[in-house]
Amino acid sequence: MKIISSLIFVSMLLLVACTDSKDMESDANKVLQDSVQKYLDDYNNKYKDLYYAASEAEWVLNTHIVEGDTLAEHEVKIASKAMADYTGSEENINTADGFLEVKDKLTPLQVKQLNAIKYAAAGNPATLGSLIDDKIAAEAGQTKKLYGYKYMLNGKEISTNDIDKILASDKKPAQKLAAWNASKDIGKTLKGGIDTLRDLRNKSVMPLGYDNYIDYQISDYGMEVEEMRDLLHKVINDIWPLYRELHTWTRYELAKKYGEKVPEYLPAHWLPNRWGQEWNSIVEVEGFDLDGILGQKSPEWIVETGEEFYKSIGLPALPKSFYEKSSLYPVSPDAGYMKNNHASAWHMNLDDDVRSLMSVEANTKWWGTTLHELGHIYYYMLYSNPDVPYILRGGANRAFHEGVGSMLGLAAMQKPFLQERGLLAKDVELDEIKLLLKEALEQVVLIPWGAGVMTEFEYSLYAQNLPVDQFNSKWWEIKKKYQGIVPPNERGEEYCDACTKTHINNDPAQYYDYALSIVTLFQLHDHIAKKILKQDPHNTNYWGSKETGKFLSKILTPGATVDWRKLMKDELGEEISAKAMLEYFNPLYTWLKEQNKGRSYTLPEKVSK
Repeated sequence: MKIISSLIFVSMLLLVACTDSKDMESDANKVLQDSVQKYLDDYNNKYKDLYYAASEAEWVLNTHIVEGDTLAEHEVKIASKAMADYTGSEENINTADGFLEVKDKLTPLQVKQLNAIKYAAAGNPATLGSLIDDKIAAEAGQTKKLYGYKYMLNGKEISTNDIDKILASDKKPAQKLAAWNASKDIGKTLKGGIDTLRDLRNKSVMPLGYDNYIDYQISDYGMEVEEMRDLLHKVINDIWPLYRELHTWTRYELAKKYGEKVPEYLPAHWLPNRWGQEWNSIVEVEGFDLDGILGQKSPEWIVETGEEFYKSIGLPALPKSFYEKSSLYPVSPDAGYMKNNHASAWHMNLDDDVRSLMSVEANTKWWGTTLHELGHIYYYMLYSNPDVPYILRGGANRAFHEGVGSMLGLAAMQKPFLQERGLLAKDVELDEIKLLLKEALEQVVLIPWGAGVMTEFEYSLYAQNLPVDQFNSKWWEIKKKYQGIVPPNERGEEYCDACTKTHINNDPAQYYDYALSIVTLFQLHDHIAKKILKQDPHNTNYWGSKETGKFLSKILTPGATVDWRKLMKDELGEEISAKAMLEYFNPLYTWLKEQNKGRSYTLPEKVSK
């Protein structure tokens, strides 16, 4: 191969240079770096083109699902195979390996790109031949099953949005149980696919030295599996005393609400979310009736006001194509097709084509979700600049991406911000503790779910080869341990309740990103509130703060060209830590301790790994 031959030639020059003058060595380094750069430029351009084609195919598969139509699934297979064939080619693997052997002679940015090329190749090494084709086909088929499924309640088709509304409402437990059961039936159709995908995913990464698929995914952080698990368990135990208080308070409050005996653990259908990952709608804050106000707006107003917020802090307008090409609102019942209702942001061509897939309605949930997804979109736009090669157009780490979106979602729910937008009266008096409680039931509750349940289940799945006939029992064992949640009825192995979660199927072994992002968002928010806005972190208003926009631009523009640990240390003065989060919720912790006096705690004082 031409590039390898060039590498061998340049390496010989370097050997000569070692015994000659520094000028000759410098010249040889320059020749080597130029050779590497030519390869990287060619790779990046090809990578972008293939990524765009694959994104377009995936977009159609997710936004236009027609029962019985296999064309979109077929197009995904073709585009994904082309991407896999290129990124996983022996030529690219060998070339990157060869250049990395002399990485001390290259620029840091070149080394980062070469490592990214190796990471991309590890998911699809050409040496595995038809196995990669099988994986691509299995993933496309699983996506179609996941989003083409018809949920049924009382003999009638129901949307996931409608299921969520029932679970979040004040309906009786029996009605909520029926909706919860309806949300779980899909697991039966997905279980076999996950078993197949687990094996294919594991085998796909082994040729490049990874033990299993979760080992591969975690390596993107520059960490080993056990190192990540240790970090996640430290974070869980840091917030555990607060979570334990929240769990106890919720058991007693919901039992009182439903007129039931206080349960030892939380029945899953009592909670306002299909997986128990957020509980915030349990709490109503008097005077904080966003649904009432937002219900008078249009879904379009939600999205356009979100954009106005980002523009107010000095960020650019969204490209016109964002509105033309995105799928932002629910599909009408008579449309003749379905779509994925899970909110997401898409960087279609790693450049100027940014889109969002949502089903926005005019309510509080979609207000926060829209601000979150636009946070991703603006991150894409900021690192789409000439200094960031296409293959490094990602977050400093994956959690950083989520953290930025979640932080802006949090900021958009704070009292001064909402008053600025006319969504709360200027003279409204709000119960600050209840506001904190509502936030904690969203943010704190997600950490044992993301760092505990999801991560530990996928660790069992990929690293320990969990047998398929133990999927459901393991799932509920872990949910009880980390969340204190139990199933409302017998859940045999014909079910796969884990499989009902989108990420298990098509965004695997990455859910710890969300847990770490919550910690990161409070670190970022604390810095902006105290150092830039000079405001109480509980009562901020980012709207119109150009300095906040400058700070965000500074930390987001480099994308993945910088080391995330160094970025946090340089910009925040600390490594990833739950300190800011615990400080934020400390008034609530004190209040909960008082409320729970005399109540029984069923969670242990510490959770073990």
